[in-house]
Amino acid sequence: MNAQTTFRRAAVFGASGGIGGALAGTLADRGVDVWAGSRSGFCRDKRMRGFAFDLADEASIAAMAAELAATPPDLVIVASGVLTLDDGKGPERSFKQIDADAMEAAFRLNTIGPALIAKHFLPLLPRRDRAVFAALSARVGSISDNRLGGWHSYRASKAALNMLLKNFAIELGRTHEEAVVAGLHPGTVDTRLSEPFQSNLPDGQLTAANAAAANLLKVLDGLTPRDSGSVFDWKGEEVPA
Repeated sequence: MNAQTTFRRAAVFGASGGIGGALAGTLADRGVDVWAGSRSGFCRDKRMRGFAFDLADEASIAAMAAELAATPPDLVIVASGVLTLDDGKGPERSFKQIDADAMEAAFRLNTIGPALIAKHFLPLLPRRDRAVFAALSARVGSISDNRLGGWHSYRASKAALNMLLKNFAIELGRTHEEAVVAGLHPGTVDTRLSEPFQSNLPDGQLTAANAAAANLLKVLDGLTPRDSGSVFDWKGEEVPA
C-alpha cells in the first residue's frame, strides 16, 4: 500500500458510536468536510453536519444520498454494527442458542444495512478521482481464520458483509478505476459494543477509540485500487477470507 492524499468530503454512518464518532472527529481535525450520521441526526461538534438515518429504513438512506448528490463524498464509512442486541441476546456460544429473530436482527444491522448504504452511495463516488467506501467488519468474519466457533450470528453476518464488499469492489471497479471498497477490522476497541467482553482481555489488547480511528484512517490513506474488495486490520494487514 502506498501513501495517498487525504479526503475532501466524508459521510460517516454510525457517528454516534465510539469508533464512528472518533473517525468523524479525526477527519474533521484533518479539515475534511464531514457529514455525521446517527439515528437522531444530532451532532454536538459544530465542525460537522449531522444527519439522521436508520439502517432498517432504506428511505432514510436514499434521502441522504439525494441530499448529497450535488456535493458527493469521496469517502463513505459505515461504522455501525451490533454484537449484542438491545434485548441482551447474543452472541451465541452454542448452536443450541440460535434464535431466528435475533439472527435476522444481526443480519439486518451488520449486513443488509451496509448493503443499502452501498446501493445508494457507491453511485455518488467520483468516477475519475480516488474514492473509498469502507465498512467496519471483524476478524471473526473470516471463515479460514475461524478456530473457536460460536458467535454464530455475528460471525455469519460479518462474513456475508465481507462477501458483499468483494462483490461491490468488482462491480464498482468497472466504472470507477480509482475507487476502493474495503472492510476494516479495528481490533478490540473500548466501546459499548466490546464492554461486556473486556474483562478477560490480556493487557494491551484494548484500544481507545481515538487511537483506533487514527489506525484505521492510516490504513485507508494507504489503500489503492489493487486492495479493493479485501478486509484489512488496524495494522494494515489483510484479513484472510
